[in-house]
Amino acid sequence: SLVWAATPGMLFQEDKQTSLHPLSLSWVLGYNSSLAVHSLMDGEDQVLLYVSSHTVVIHDVLGNRQHHLQGHTNVISCLCVSEDRRWVATADRGPDALIIVWDSFSGVPVRTIFESHPEDGVSAIAISRDVKYLVTISGGPVQRVCVWQWTLPTEKPVCSTELRPEFGYQDYVIFNPQNPYEFVSNSKTQVIFYLWVRGKSQHSEHTAWPLSLQTFRSVVGHFSQSAFHFNTSQALTGTSAGKLVVWDVVGTPKELQAKPHSVRATKVVPMQKDSITVLQVLESCIVTGDVKGQVKFYNGQLQFLTCYSHSTVGPIRSISFSKTPPDPPGASPDCSTSYISSSQPFVTSWSDSSNSASLTLNRNFILSTSDATVLHVATDRTNFEKVMVEAKKAVSAIACHPRQALLAVGSRCGLLKVWDYLRTTYLVSRVFTQAGIQCLSYDPAGYFLAAGFTDGSVYILDAISLQSSCKEFKFSHGPVTHVGFSHDSEYLATADEKYSVIVYKRVLRNGSRCWEHLAGLRSHYKPIRSILFGIQLDSNEPRLLSLGEDRQLVEYDLNSSSKDHLVVLHRNRVEQVAVPLCLAWYPQLSTESFILTANNCYKMKLYNTTTKMCRKTLLGPTYGSPLEKIQILPTAKTTDPQKHYLVYITKDKVGLQILPIDGNPHKSSAFICHPDGVSDLASSYDGRYVFTAGGDDCTVMKWEVNLDALDAAVSLGGEDLIPFYNLLDGGREGEFFRELEDYFYYAQLRSSGIDTLETRQVSTSIPLEEVPSVMRAMGFYPSEEKIEEMINEVKFSKYVDTGEQVTKINLGDFIKLYINHRPAFGLSMKEIQRAFQVLGYDNENGDKVIDRADFLSLLQCRGEHMTEAELVQCLATLLGRRPAGGGAAPDTCDPSGAAALTEEEIPAEVTAEIFTADILGLPI
Repeated sequence: SLVWAATPGMLFQEDKQTSLHPLSLSWVLGYNSSLAVHSLMDGEDQVLLYVSSHTVVIHDVLGNRQHHLQGHTNVISCLCVSEDRRWVATADRGPDALIIVWDSFSGVPVRTIFESHPEDGVSAIAISRDVKYLVTISGGPVQRVCVWQWTLPTEKPVCSTELRPEFGYQDYVIFNPQNPYEFVSNSKTQVIFYLWVRGKSQHSEHTAWPLSLQTFRSVVGHFSQSAFHFNTSQALTGTSAGKLVVWDVVGTPKELQAKPHSVRATKVVPMQKDSITVLQVLESCIVTGDVKGQVKFYNGQLQFLTCYSHSTVGPIRSISFSKTPPDPPGASPDCSTSYISSSQPFVTSWSDSSNSASLTLNRNFILSTSDATVLHVATDRTNFEKVMVEAKKAVSAIACHPRQALLAVGSRCGLLKVWDYLRTTYLVSRVFTQAGIQCLSYDPAGYFLAAGFTDGSVYILDAISLQSSCKEFKFSHGPVTHVGFSHDSEYLATADEKYSVIVYKRVLRNGSRCWEHLAGLRSHYKPIRSILFGIQLDSNEPRLLSLGEDRQLVEYDLNSSSKDHLVVLHRNRVEQVAVPLCLAWYPQLSTESFILTANNCYKMKLYNTTTKMCRKTLLGPTYGSPLEKIQILPTAKTTDPQKHYLVYITKDKVGLQILPIDGNPHKSSAFICHPDGVSDLASSYDGRYVFTAGGDDCTVMKWEVNLDALDAAVSLGGEDLIPFYNLLDGGREGEFFRELEDYFYYAQLRSSGIDTLETRQVSTSIPLEEVPSVMRAMGFYPSEEKIEEMINEVKFSKYVDTGEQVTKINLGDFIKLYINHRPAFGLSMKEIQRAFQVLGYDNENGDKVIDRADFLSLLQCRGEHMTEAELVQCLATLLGRRPAGGGAAPDTCDPSGAAALTEEEIPAEVTAEIFTADILGLPI
């Protein structure tokens, strides 16, 4: 098998194969600095292993290559590596949490454990020295400890136990290297020792006594990490007060036999003043790392041996030593450098100048710090080399250069970097100390890079050097959320968290071009989701639009705007109930020009660019959360000019969509990119790569685009109406489709007259006036505005091309119309309950209710209000009654019977359940 034949370094010897997916992960920038970084190989090949979001990255530093271990759907919460660096175990927290054991030589996942801790995932994990066992600690309020023999094909642990909440949150665990049946875990305040026996379902556990100021007459501090001593029964725990707590087994031999874990803190040894963050045992010495970036070595009696430190190193998060080096060839006792022994980690060096001996560590090591820096320490020359310097706070903004293979990355810590994504190297960086970067944008010519900051300031920088082109602007009263240039680079617009749009203009002053503030306007009353520059249809002048969660699409008149006066040209409400989330110019696929929006109900809408009339509503991608940002993917000159694609992000995924959009689900594809949330999206100028920023996970991912794979998926999904039939309950042969056909034919009868005796003309179409009735009969209840949008969508579908209005619709087009307009996930009881939460009040039973009089008043006075006659007719039909003369037809109801009907049939207090089940007659 691939695992059996695997050798170290094999991952990077194989030729990279073309991915069969539309998007494939190509490179990852940044890593999770709260988890350890491990050294897999050191020497000619310097290979690191670390975690970036939900991906394990194996990074060949010198070869500038990466291999990605992908399998988790949640952010990885913990990892451990076997002593021989071959086996890597990772675990996550979240829904469907996994434990995966990987072979780092081949990159193959050799074992996956499902539902290990189904409720809370895993907070800590360790692997035994003999590699047979894993121990995991769950992450919930009531933690569970499990031991797994992962080499056996069983989904159950060999033993487990629950921890009491008073033990504190246990977030670190490690096996005893000399005994795989013993391990220790610790929280900030408690240390727990465990002994487990094969065949028993429970651990034997013992909580070491909690230490206080009085225990050893000194401040102990919070516990950080624990380790077993290399040649005694002792264990050690580092503390935030710079001390080591020494634990040992105490008691008589008889007591020890009965209760093997009679462990007590025998002493607290003050090692230093600074907090100890890392504690490890390396062969015959004890290693500590601290908040000052110092790595100190002690012998078994805790006597100081040596220290490695550098002024630029931050608080140490992990230390990973290279494998034990072989004895140097030809080494003899007469050499100036002599090895103590193969089990000793130090060599003794003799200095003739000082006539003294010194200890030097005989292997290099990797340091990772909590400020997201990874360093390689060459111990023979005490050389601290920075391997990675990444963002230590959320990466919230990325932007691609319009003409070169450059990506700008901005983070909340003020770090701005420009990365060459073809050579995968950083080119230039700049640190802004006053605030964090929130958004970035290159101008279309590629000369400027605009950056918006969390303090409301805007910098316009040189795109190459990152030096300021002019003094920063600060006209926003809140964090700048969006920034963009016009097509001619003459205007720059920003949006901020105070719902304002601010425009800057490039002007000629003293013979040189410079930027100045033009005007600003608080044009929305809810958060702004997009600002978008475009080009006027009849000229080359720029146009500017903004879209807000207030459902307003605002267009500004840049030509008429003057200093401190931003003129609004049009203001249109684009949604009735849904909230619009993003905006883009739709490619010119027909003679009509459109603006594309996506809303929180998984619908995409096309609006005429001039009239802002909704011309089409389409089912968008439904991958767990609505589209957050959309961009038209740039196309290379070699591709078909009629082929266009849309790239988008949802809450945690990145995806591609084939244009034109028509509701076919096979035309889109999505992949998890940042499980804790995507903050930004960018596309390379040639459309070959897509980039996503992960916000709080501090990573940026580069995705390679394979459009052929997406086109193939569409072909496999079927042609014409086949994909749409599959979206109906039961498909083409199901009962739902047959019912739809019956209603469709009944609508034909209704349109030609039910009672006519004339010969009927059988048709494949129904008049547009019948569309609302058939929709409602199929369980979709559109509002009057949505009905108007549906009718107009069909009526004007060919108007631009032929100048004629469509008056009929066939069954195939009706199915598409139904699928695209109906709620993406059907009727939701939650929406009705949410309405009662807003409109109702708490009755004496604590239920949200609406008073009967208010209920009837709301229906007649708010929203698309009904007349009293319409309300009575509707209630009479729903409740199965005929007010004022039971035999009257619904259209001839007497409204005078409304009061009697409502008094008798509708209770004084209406709950969401009564409204849904008793009045509407829908199942709850």
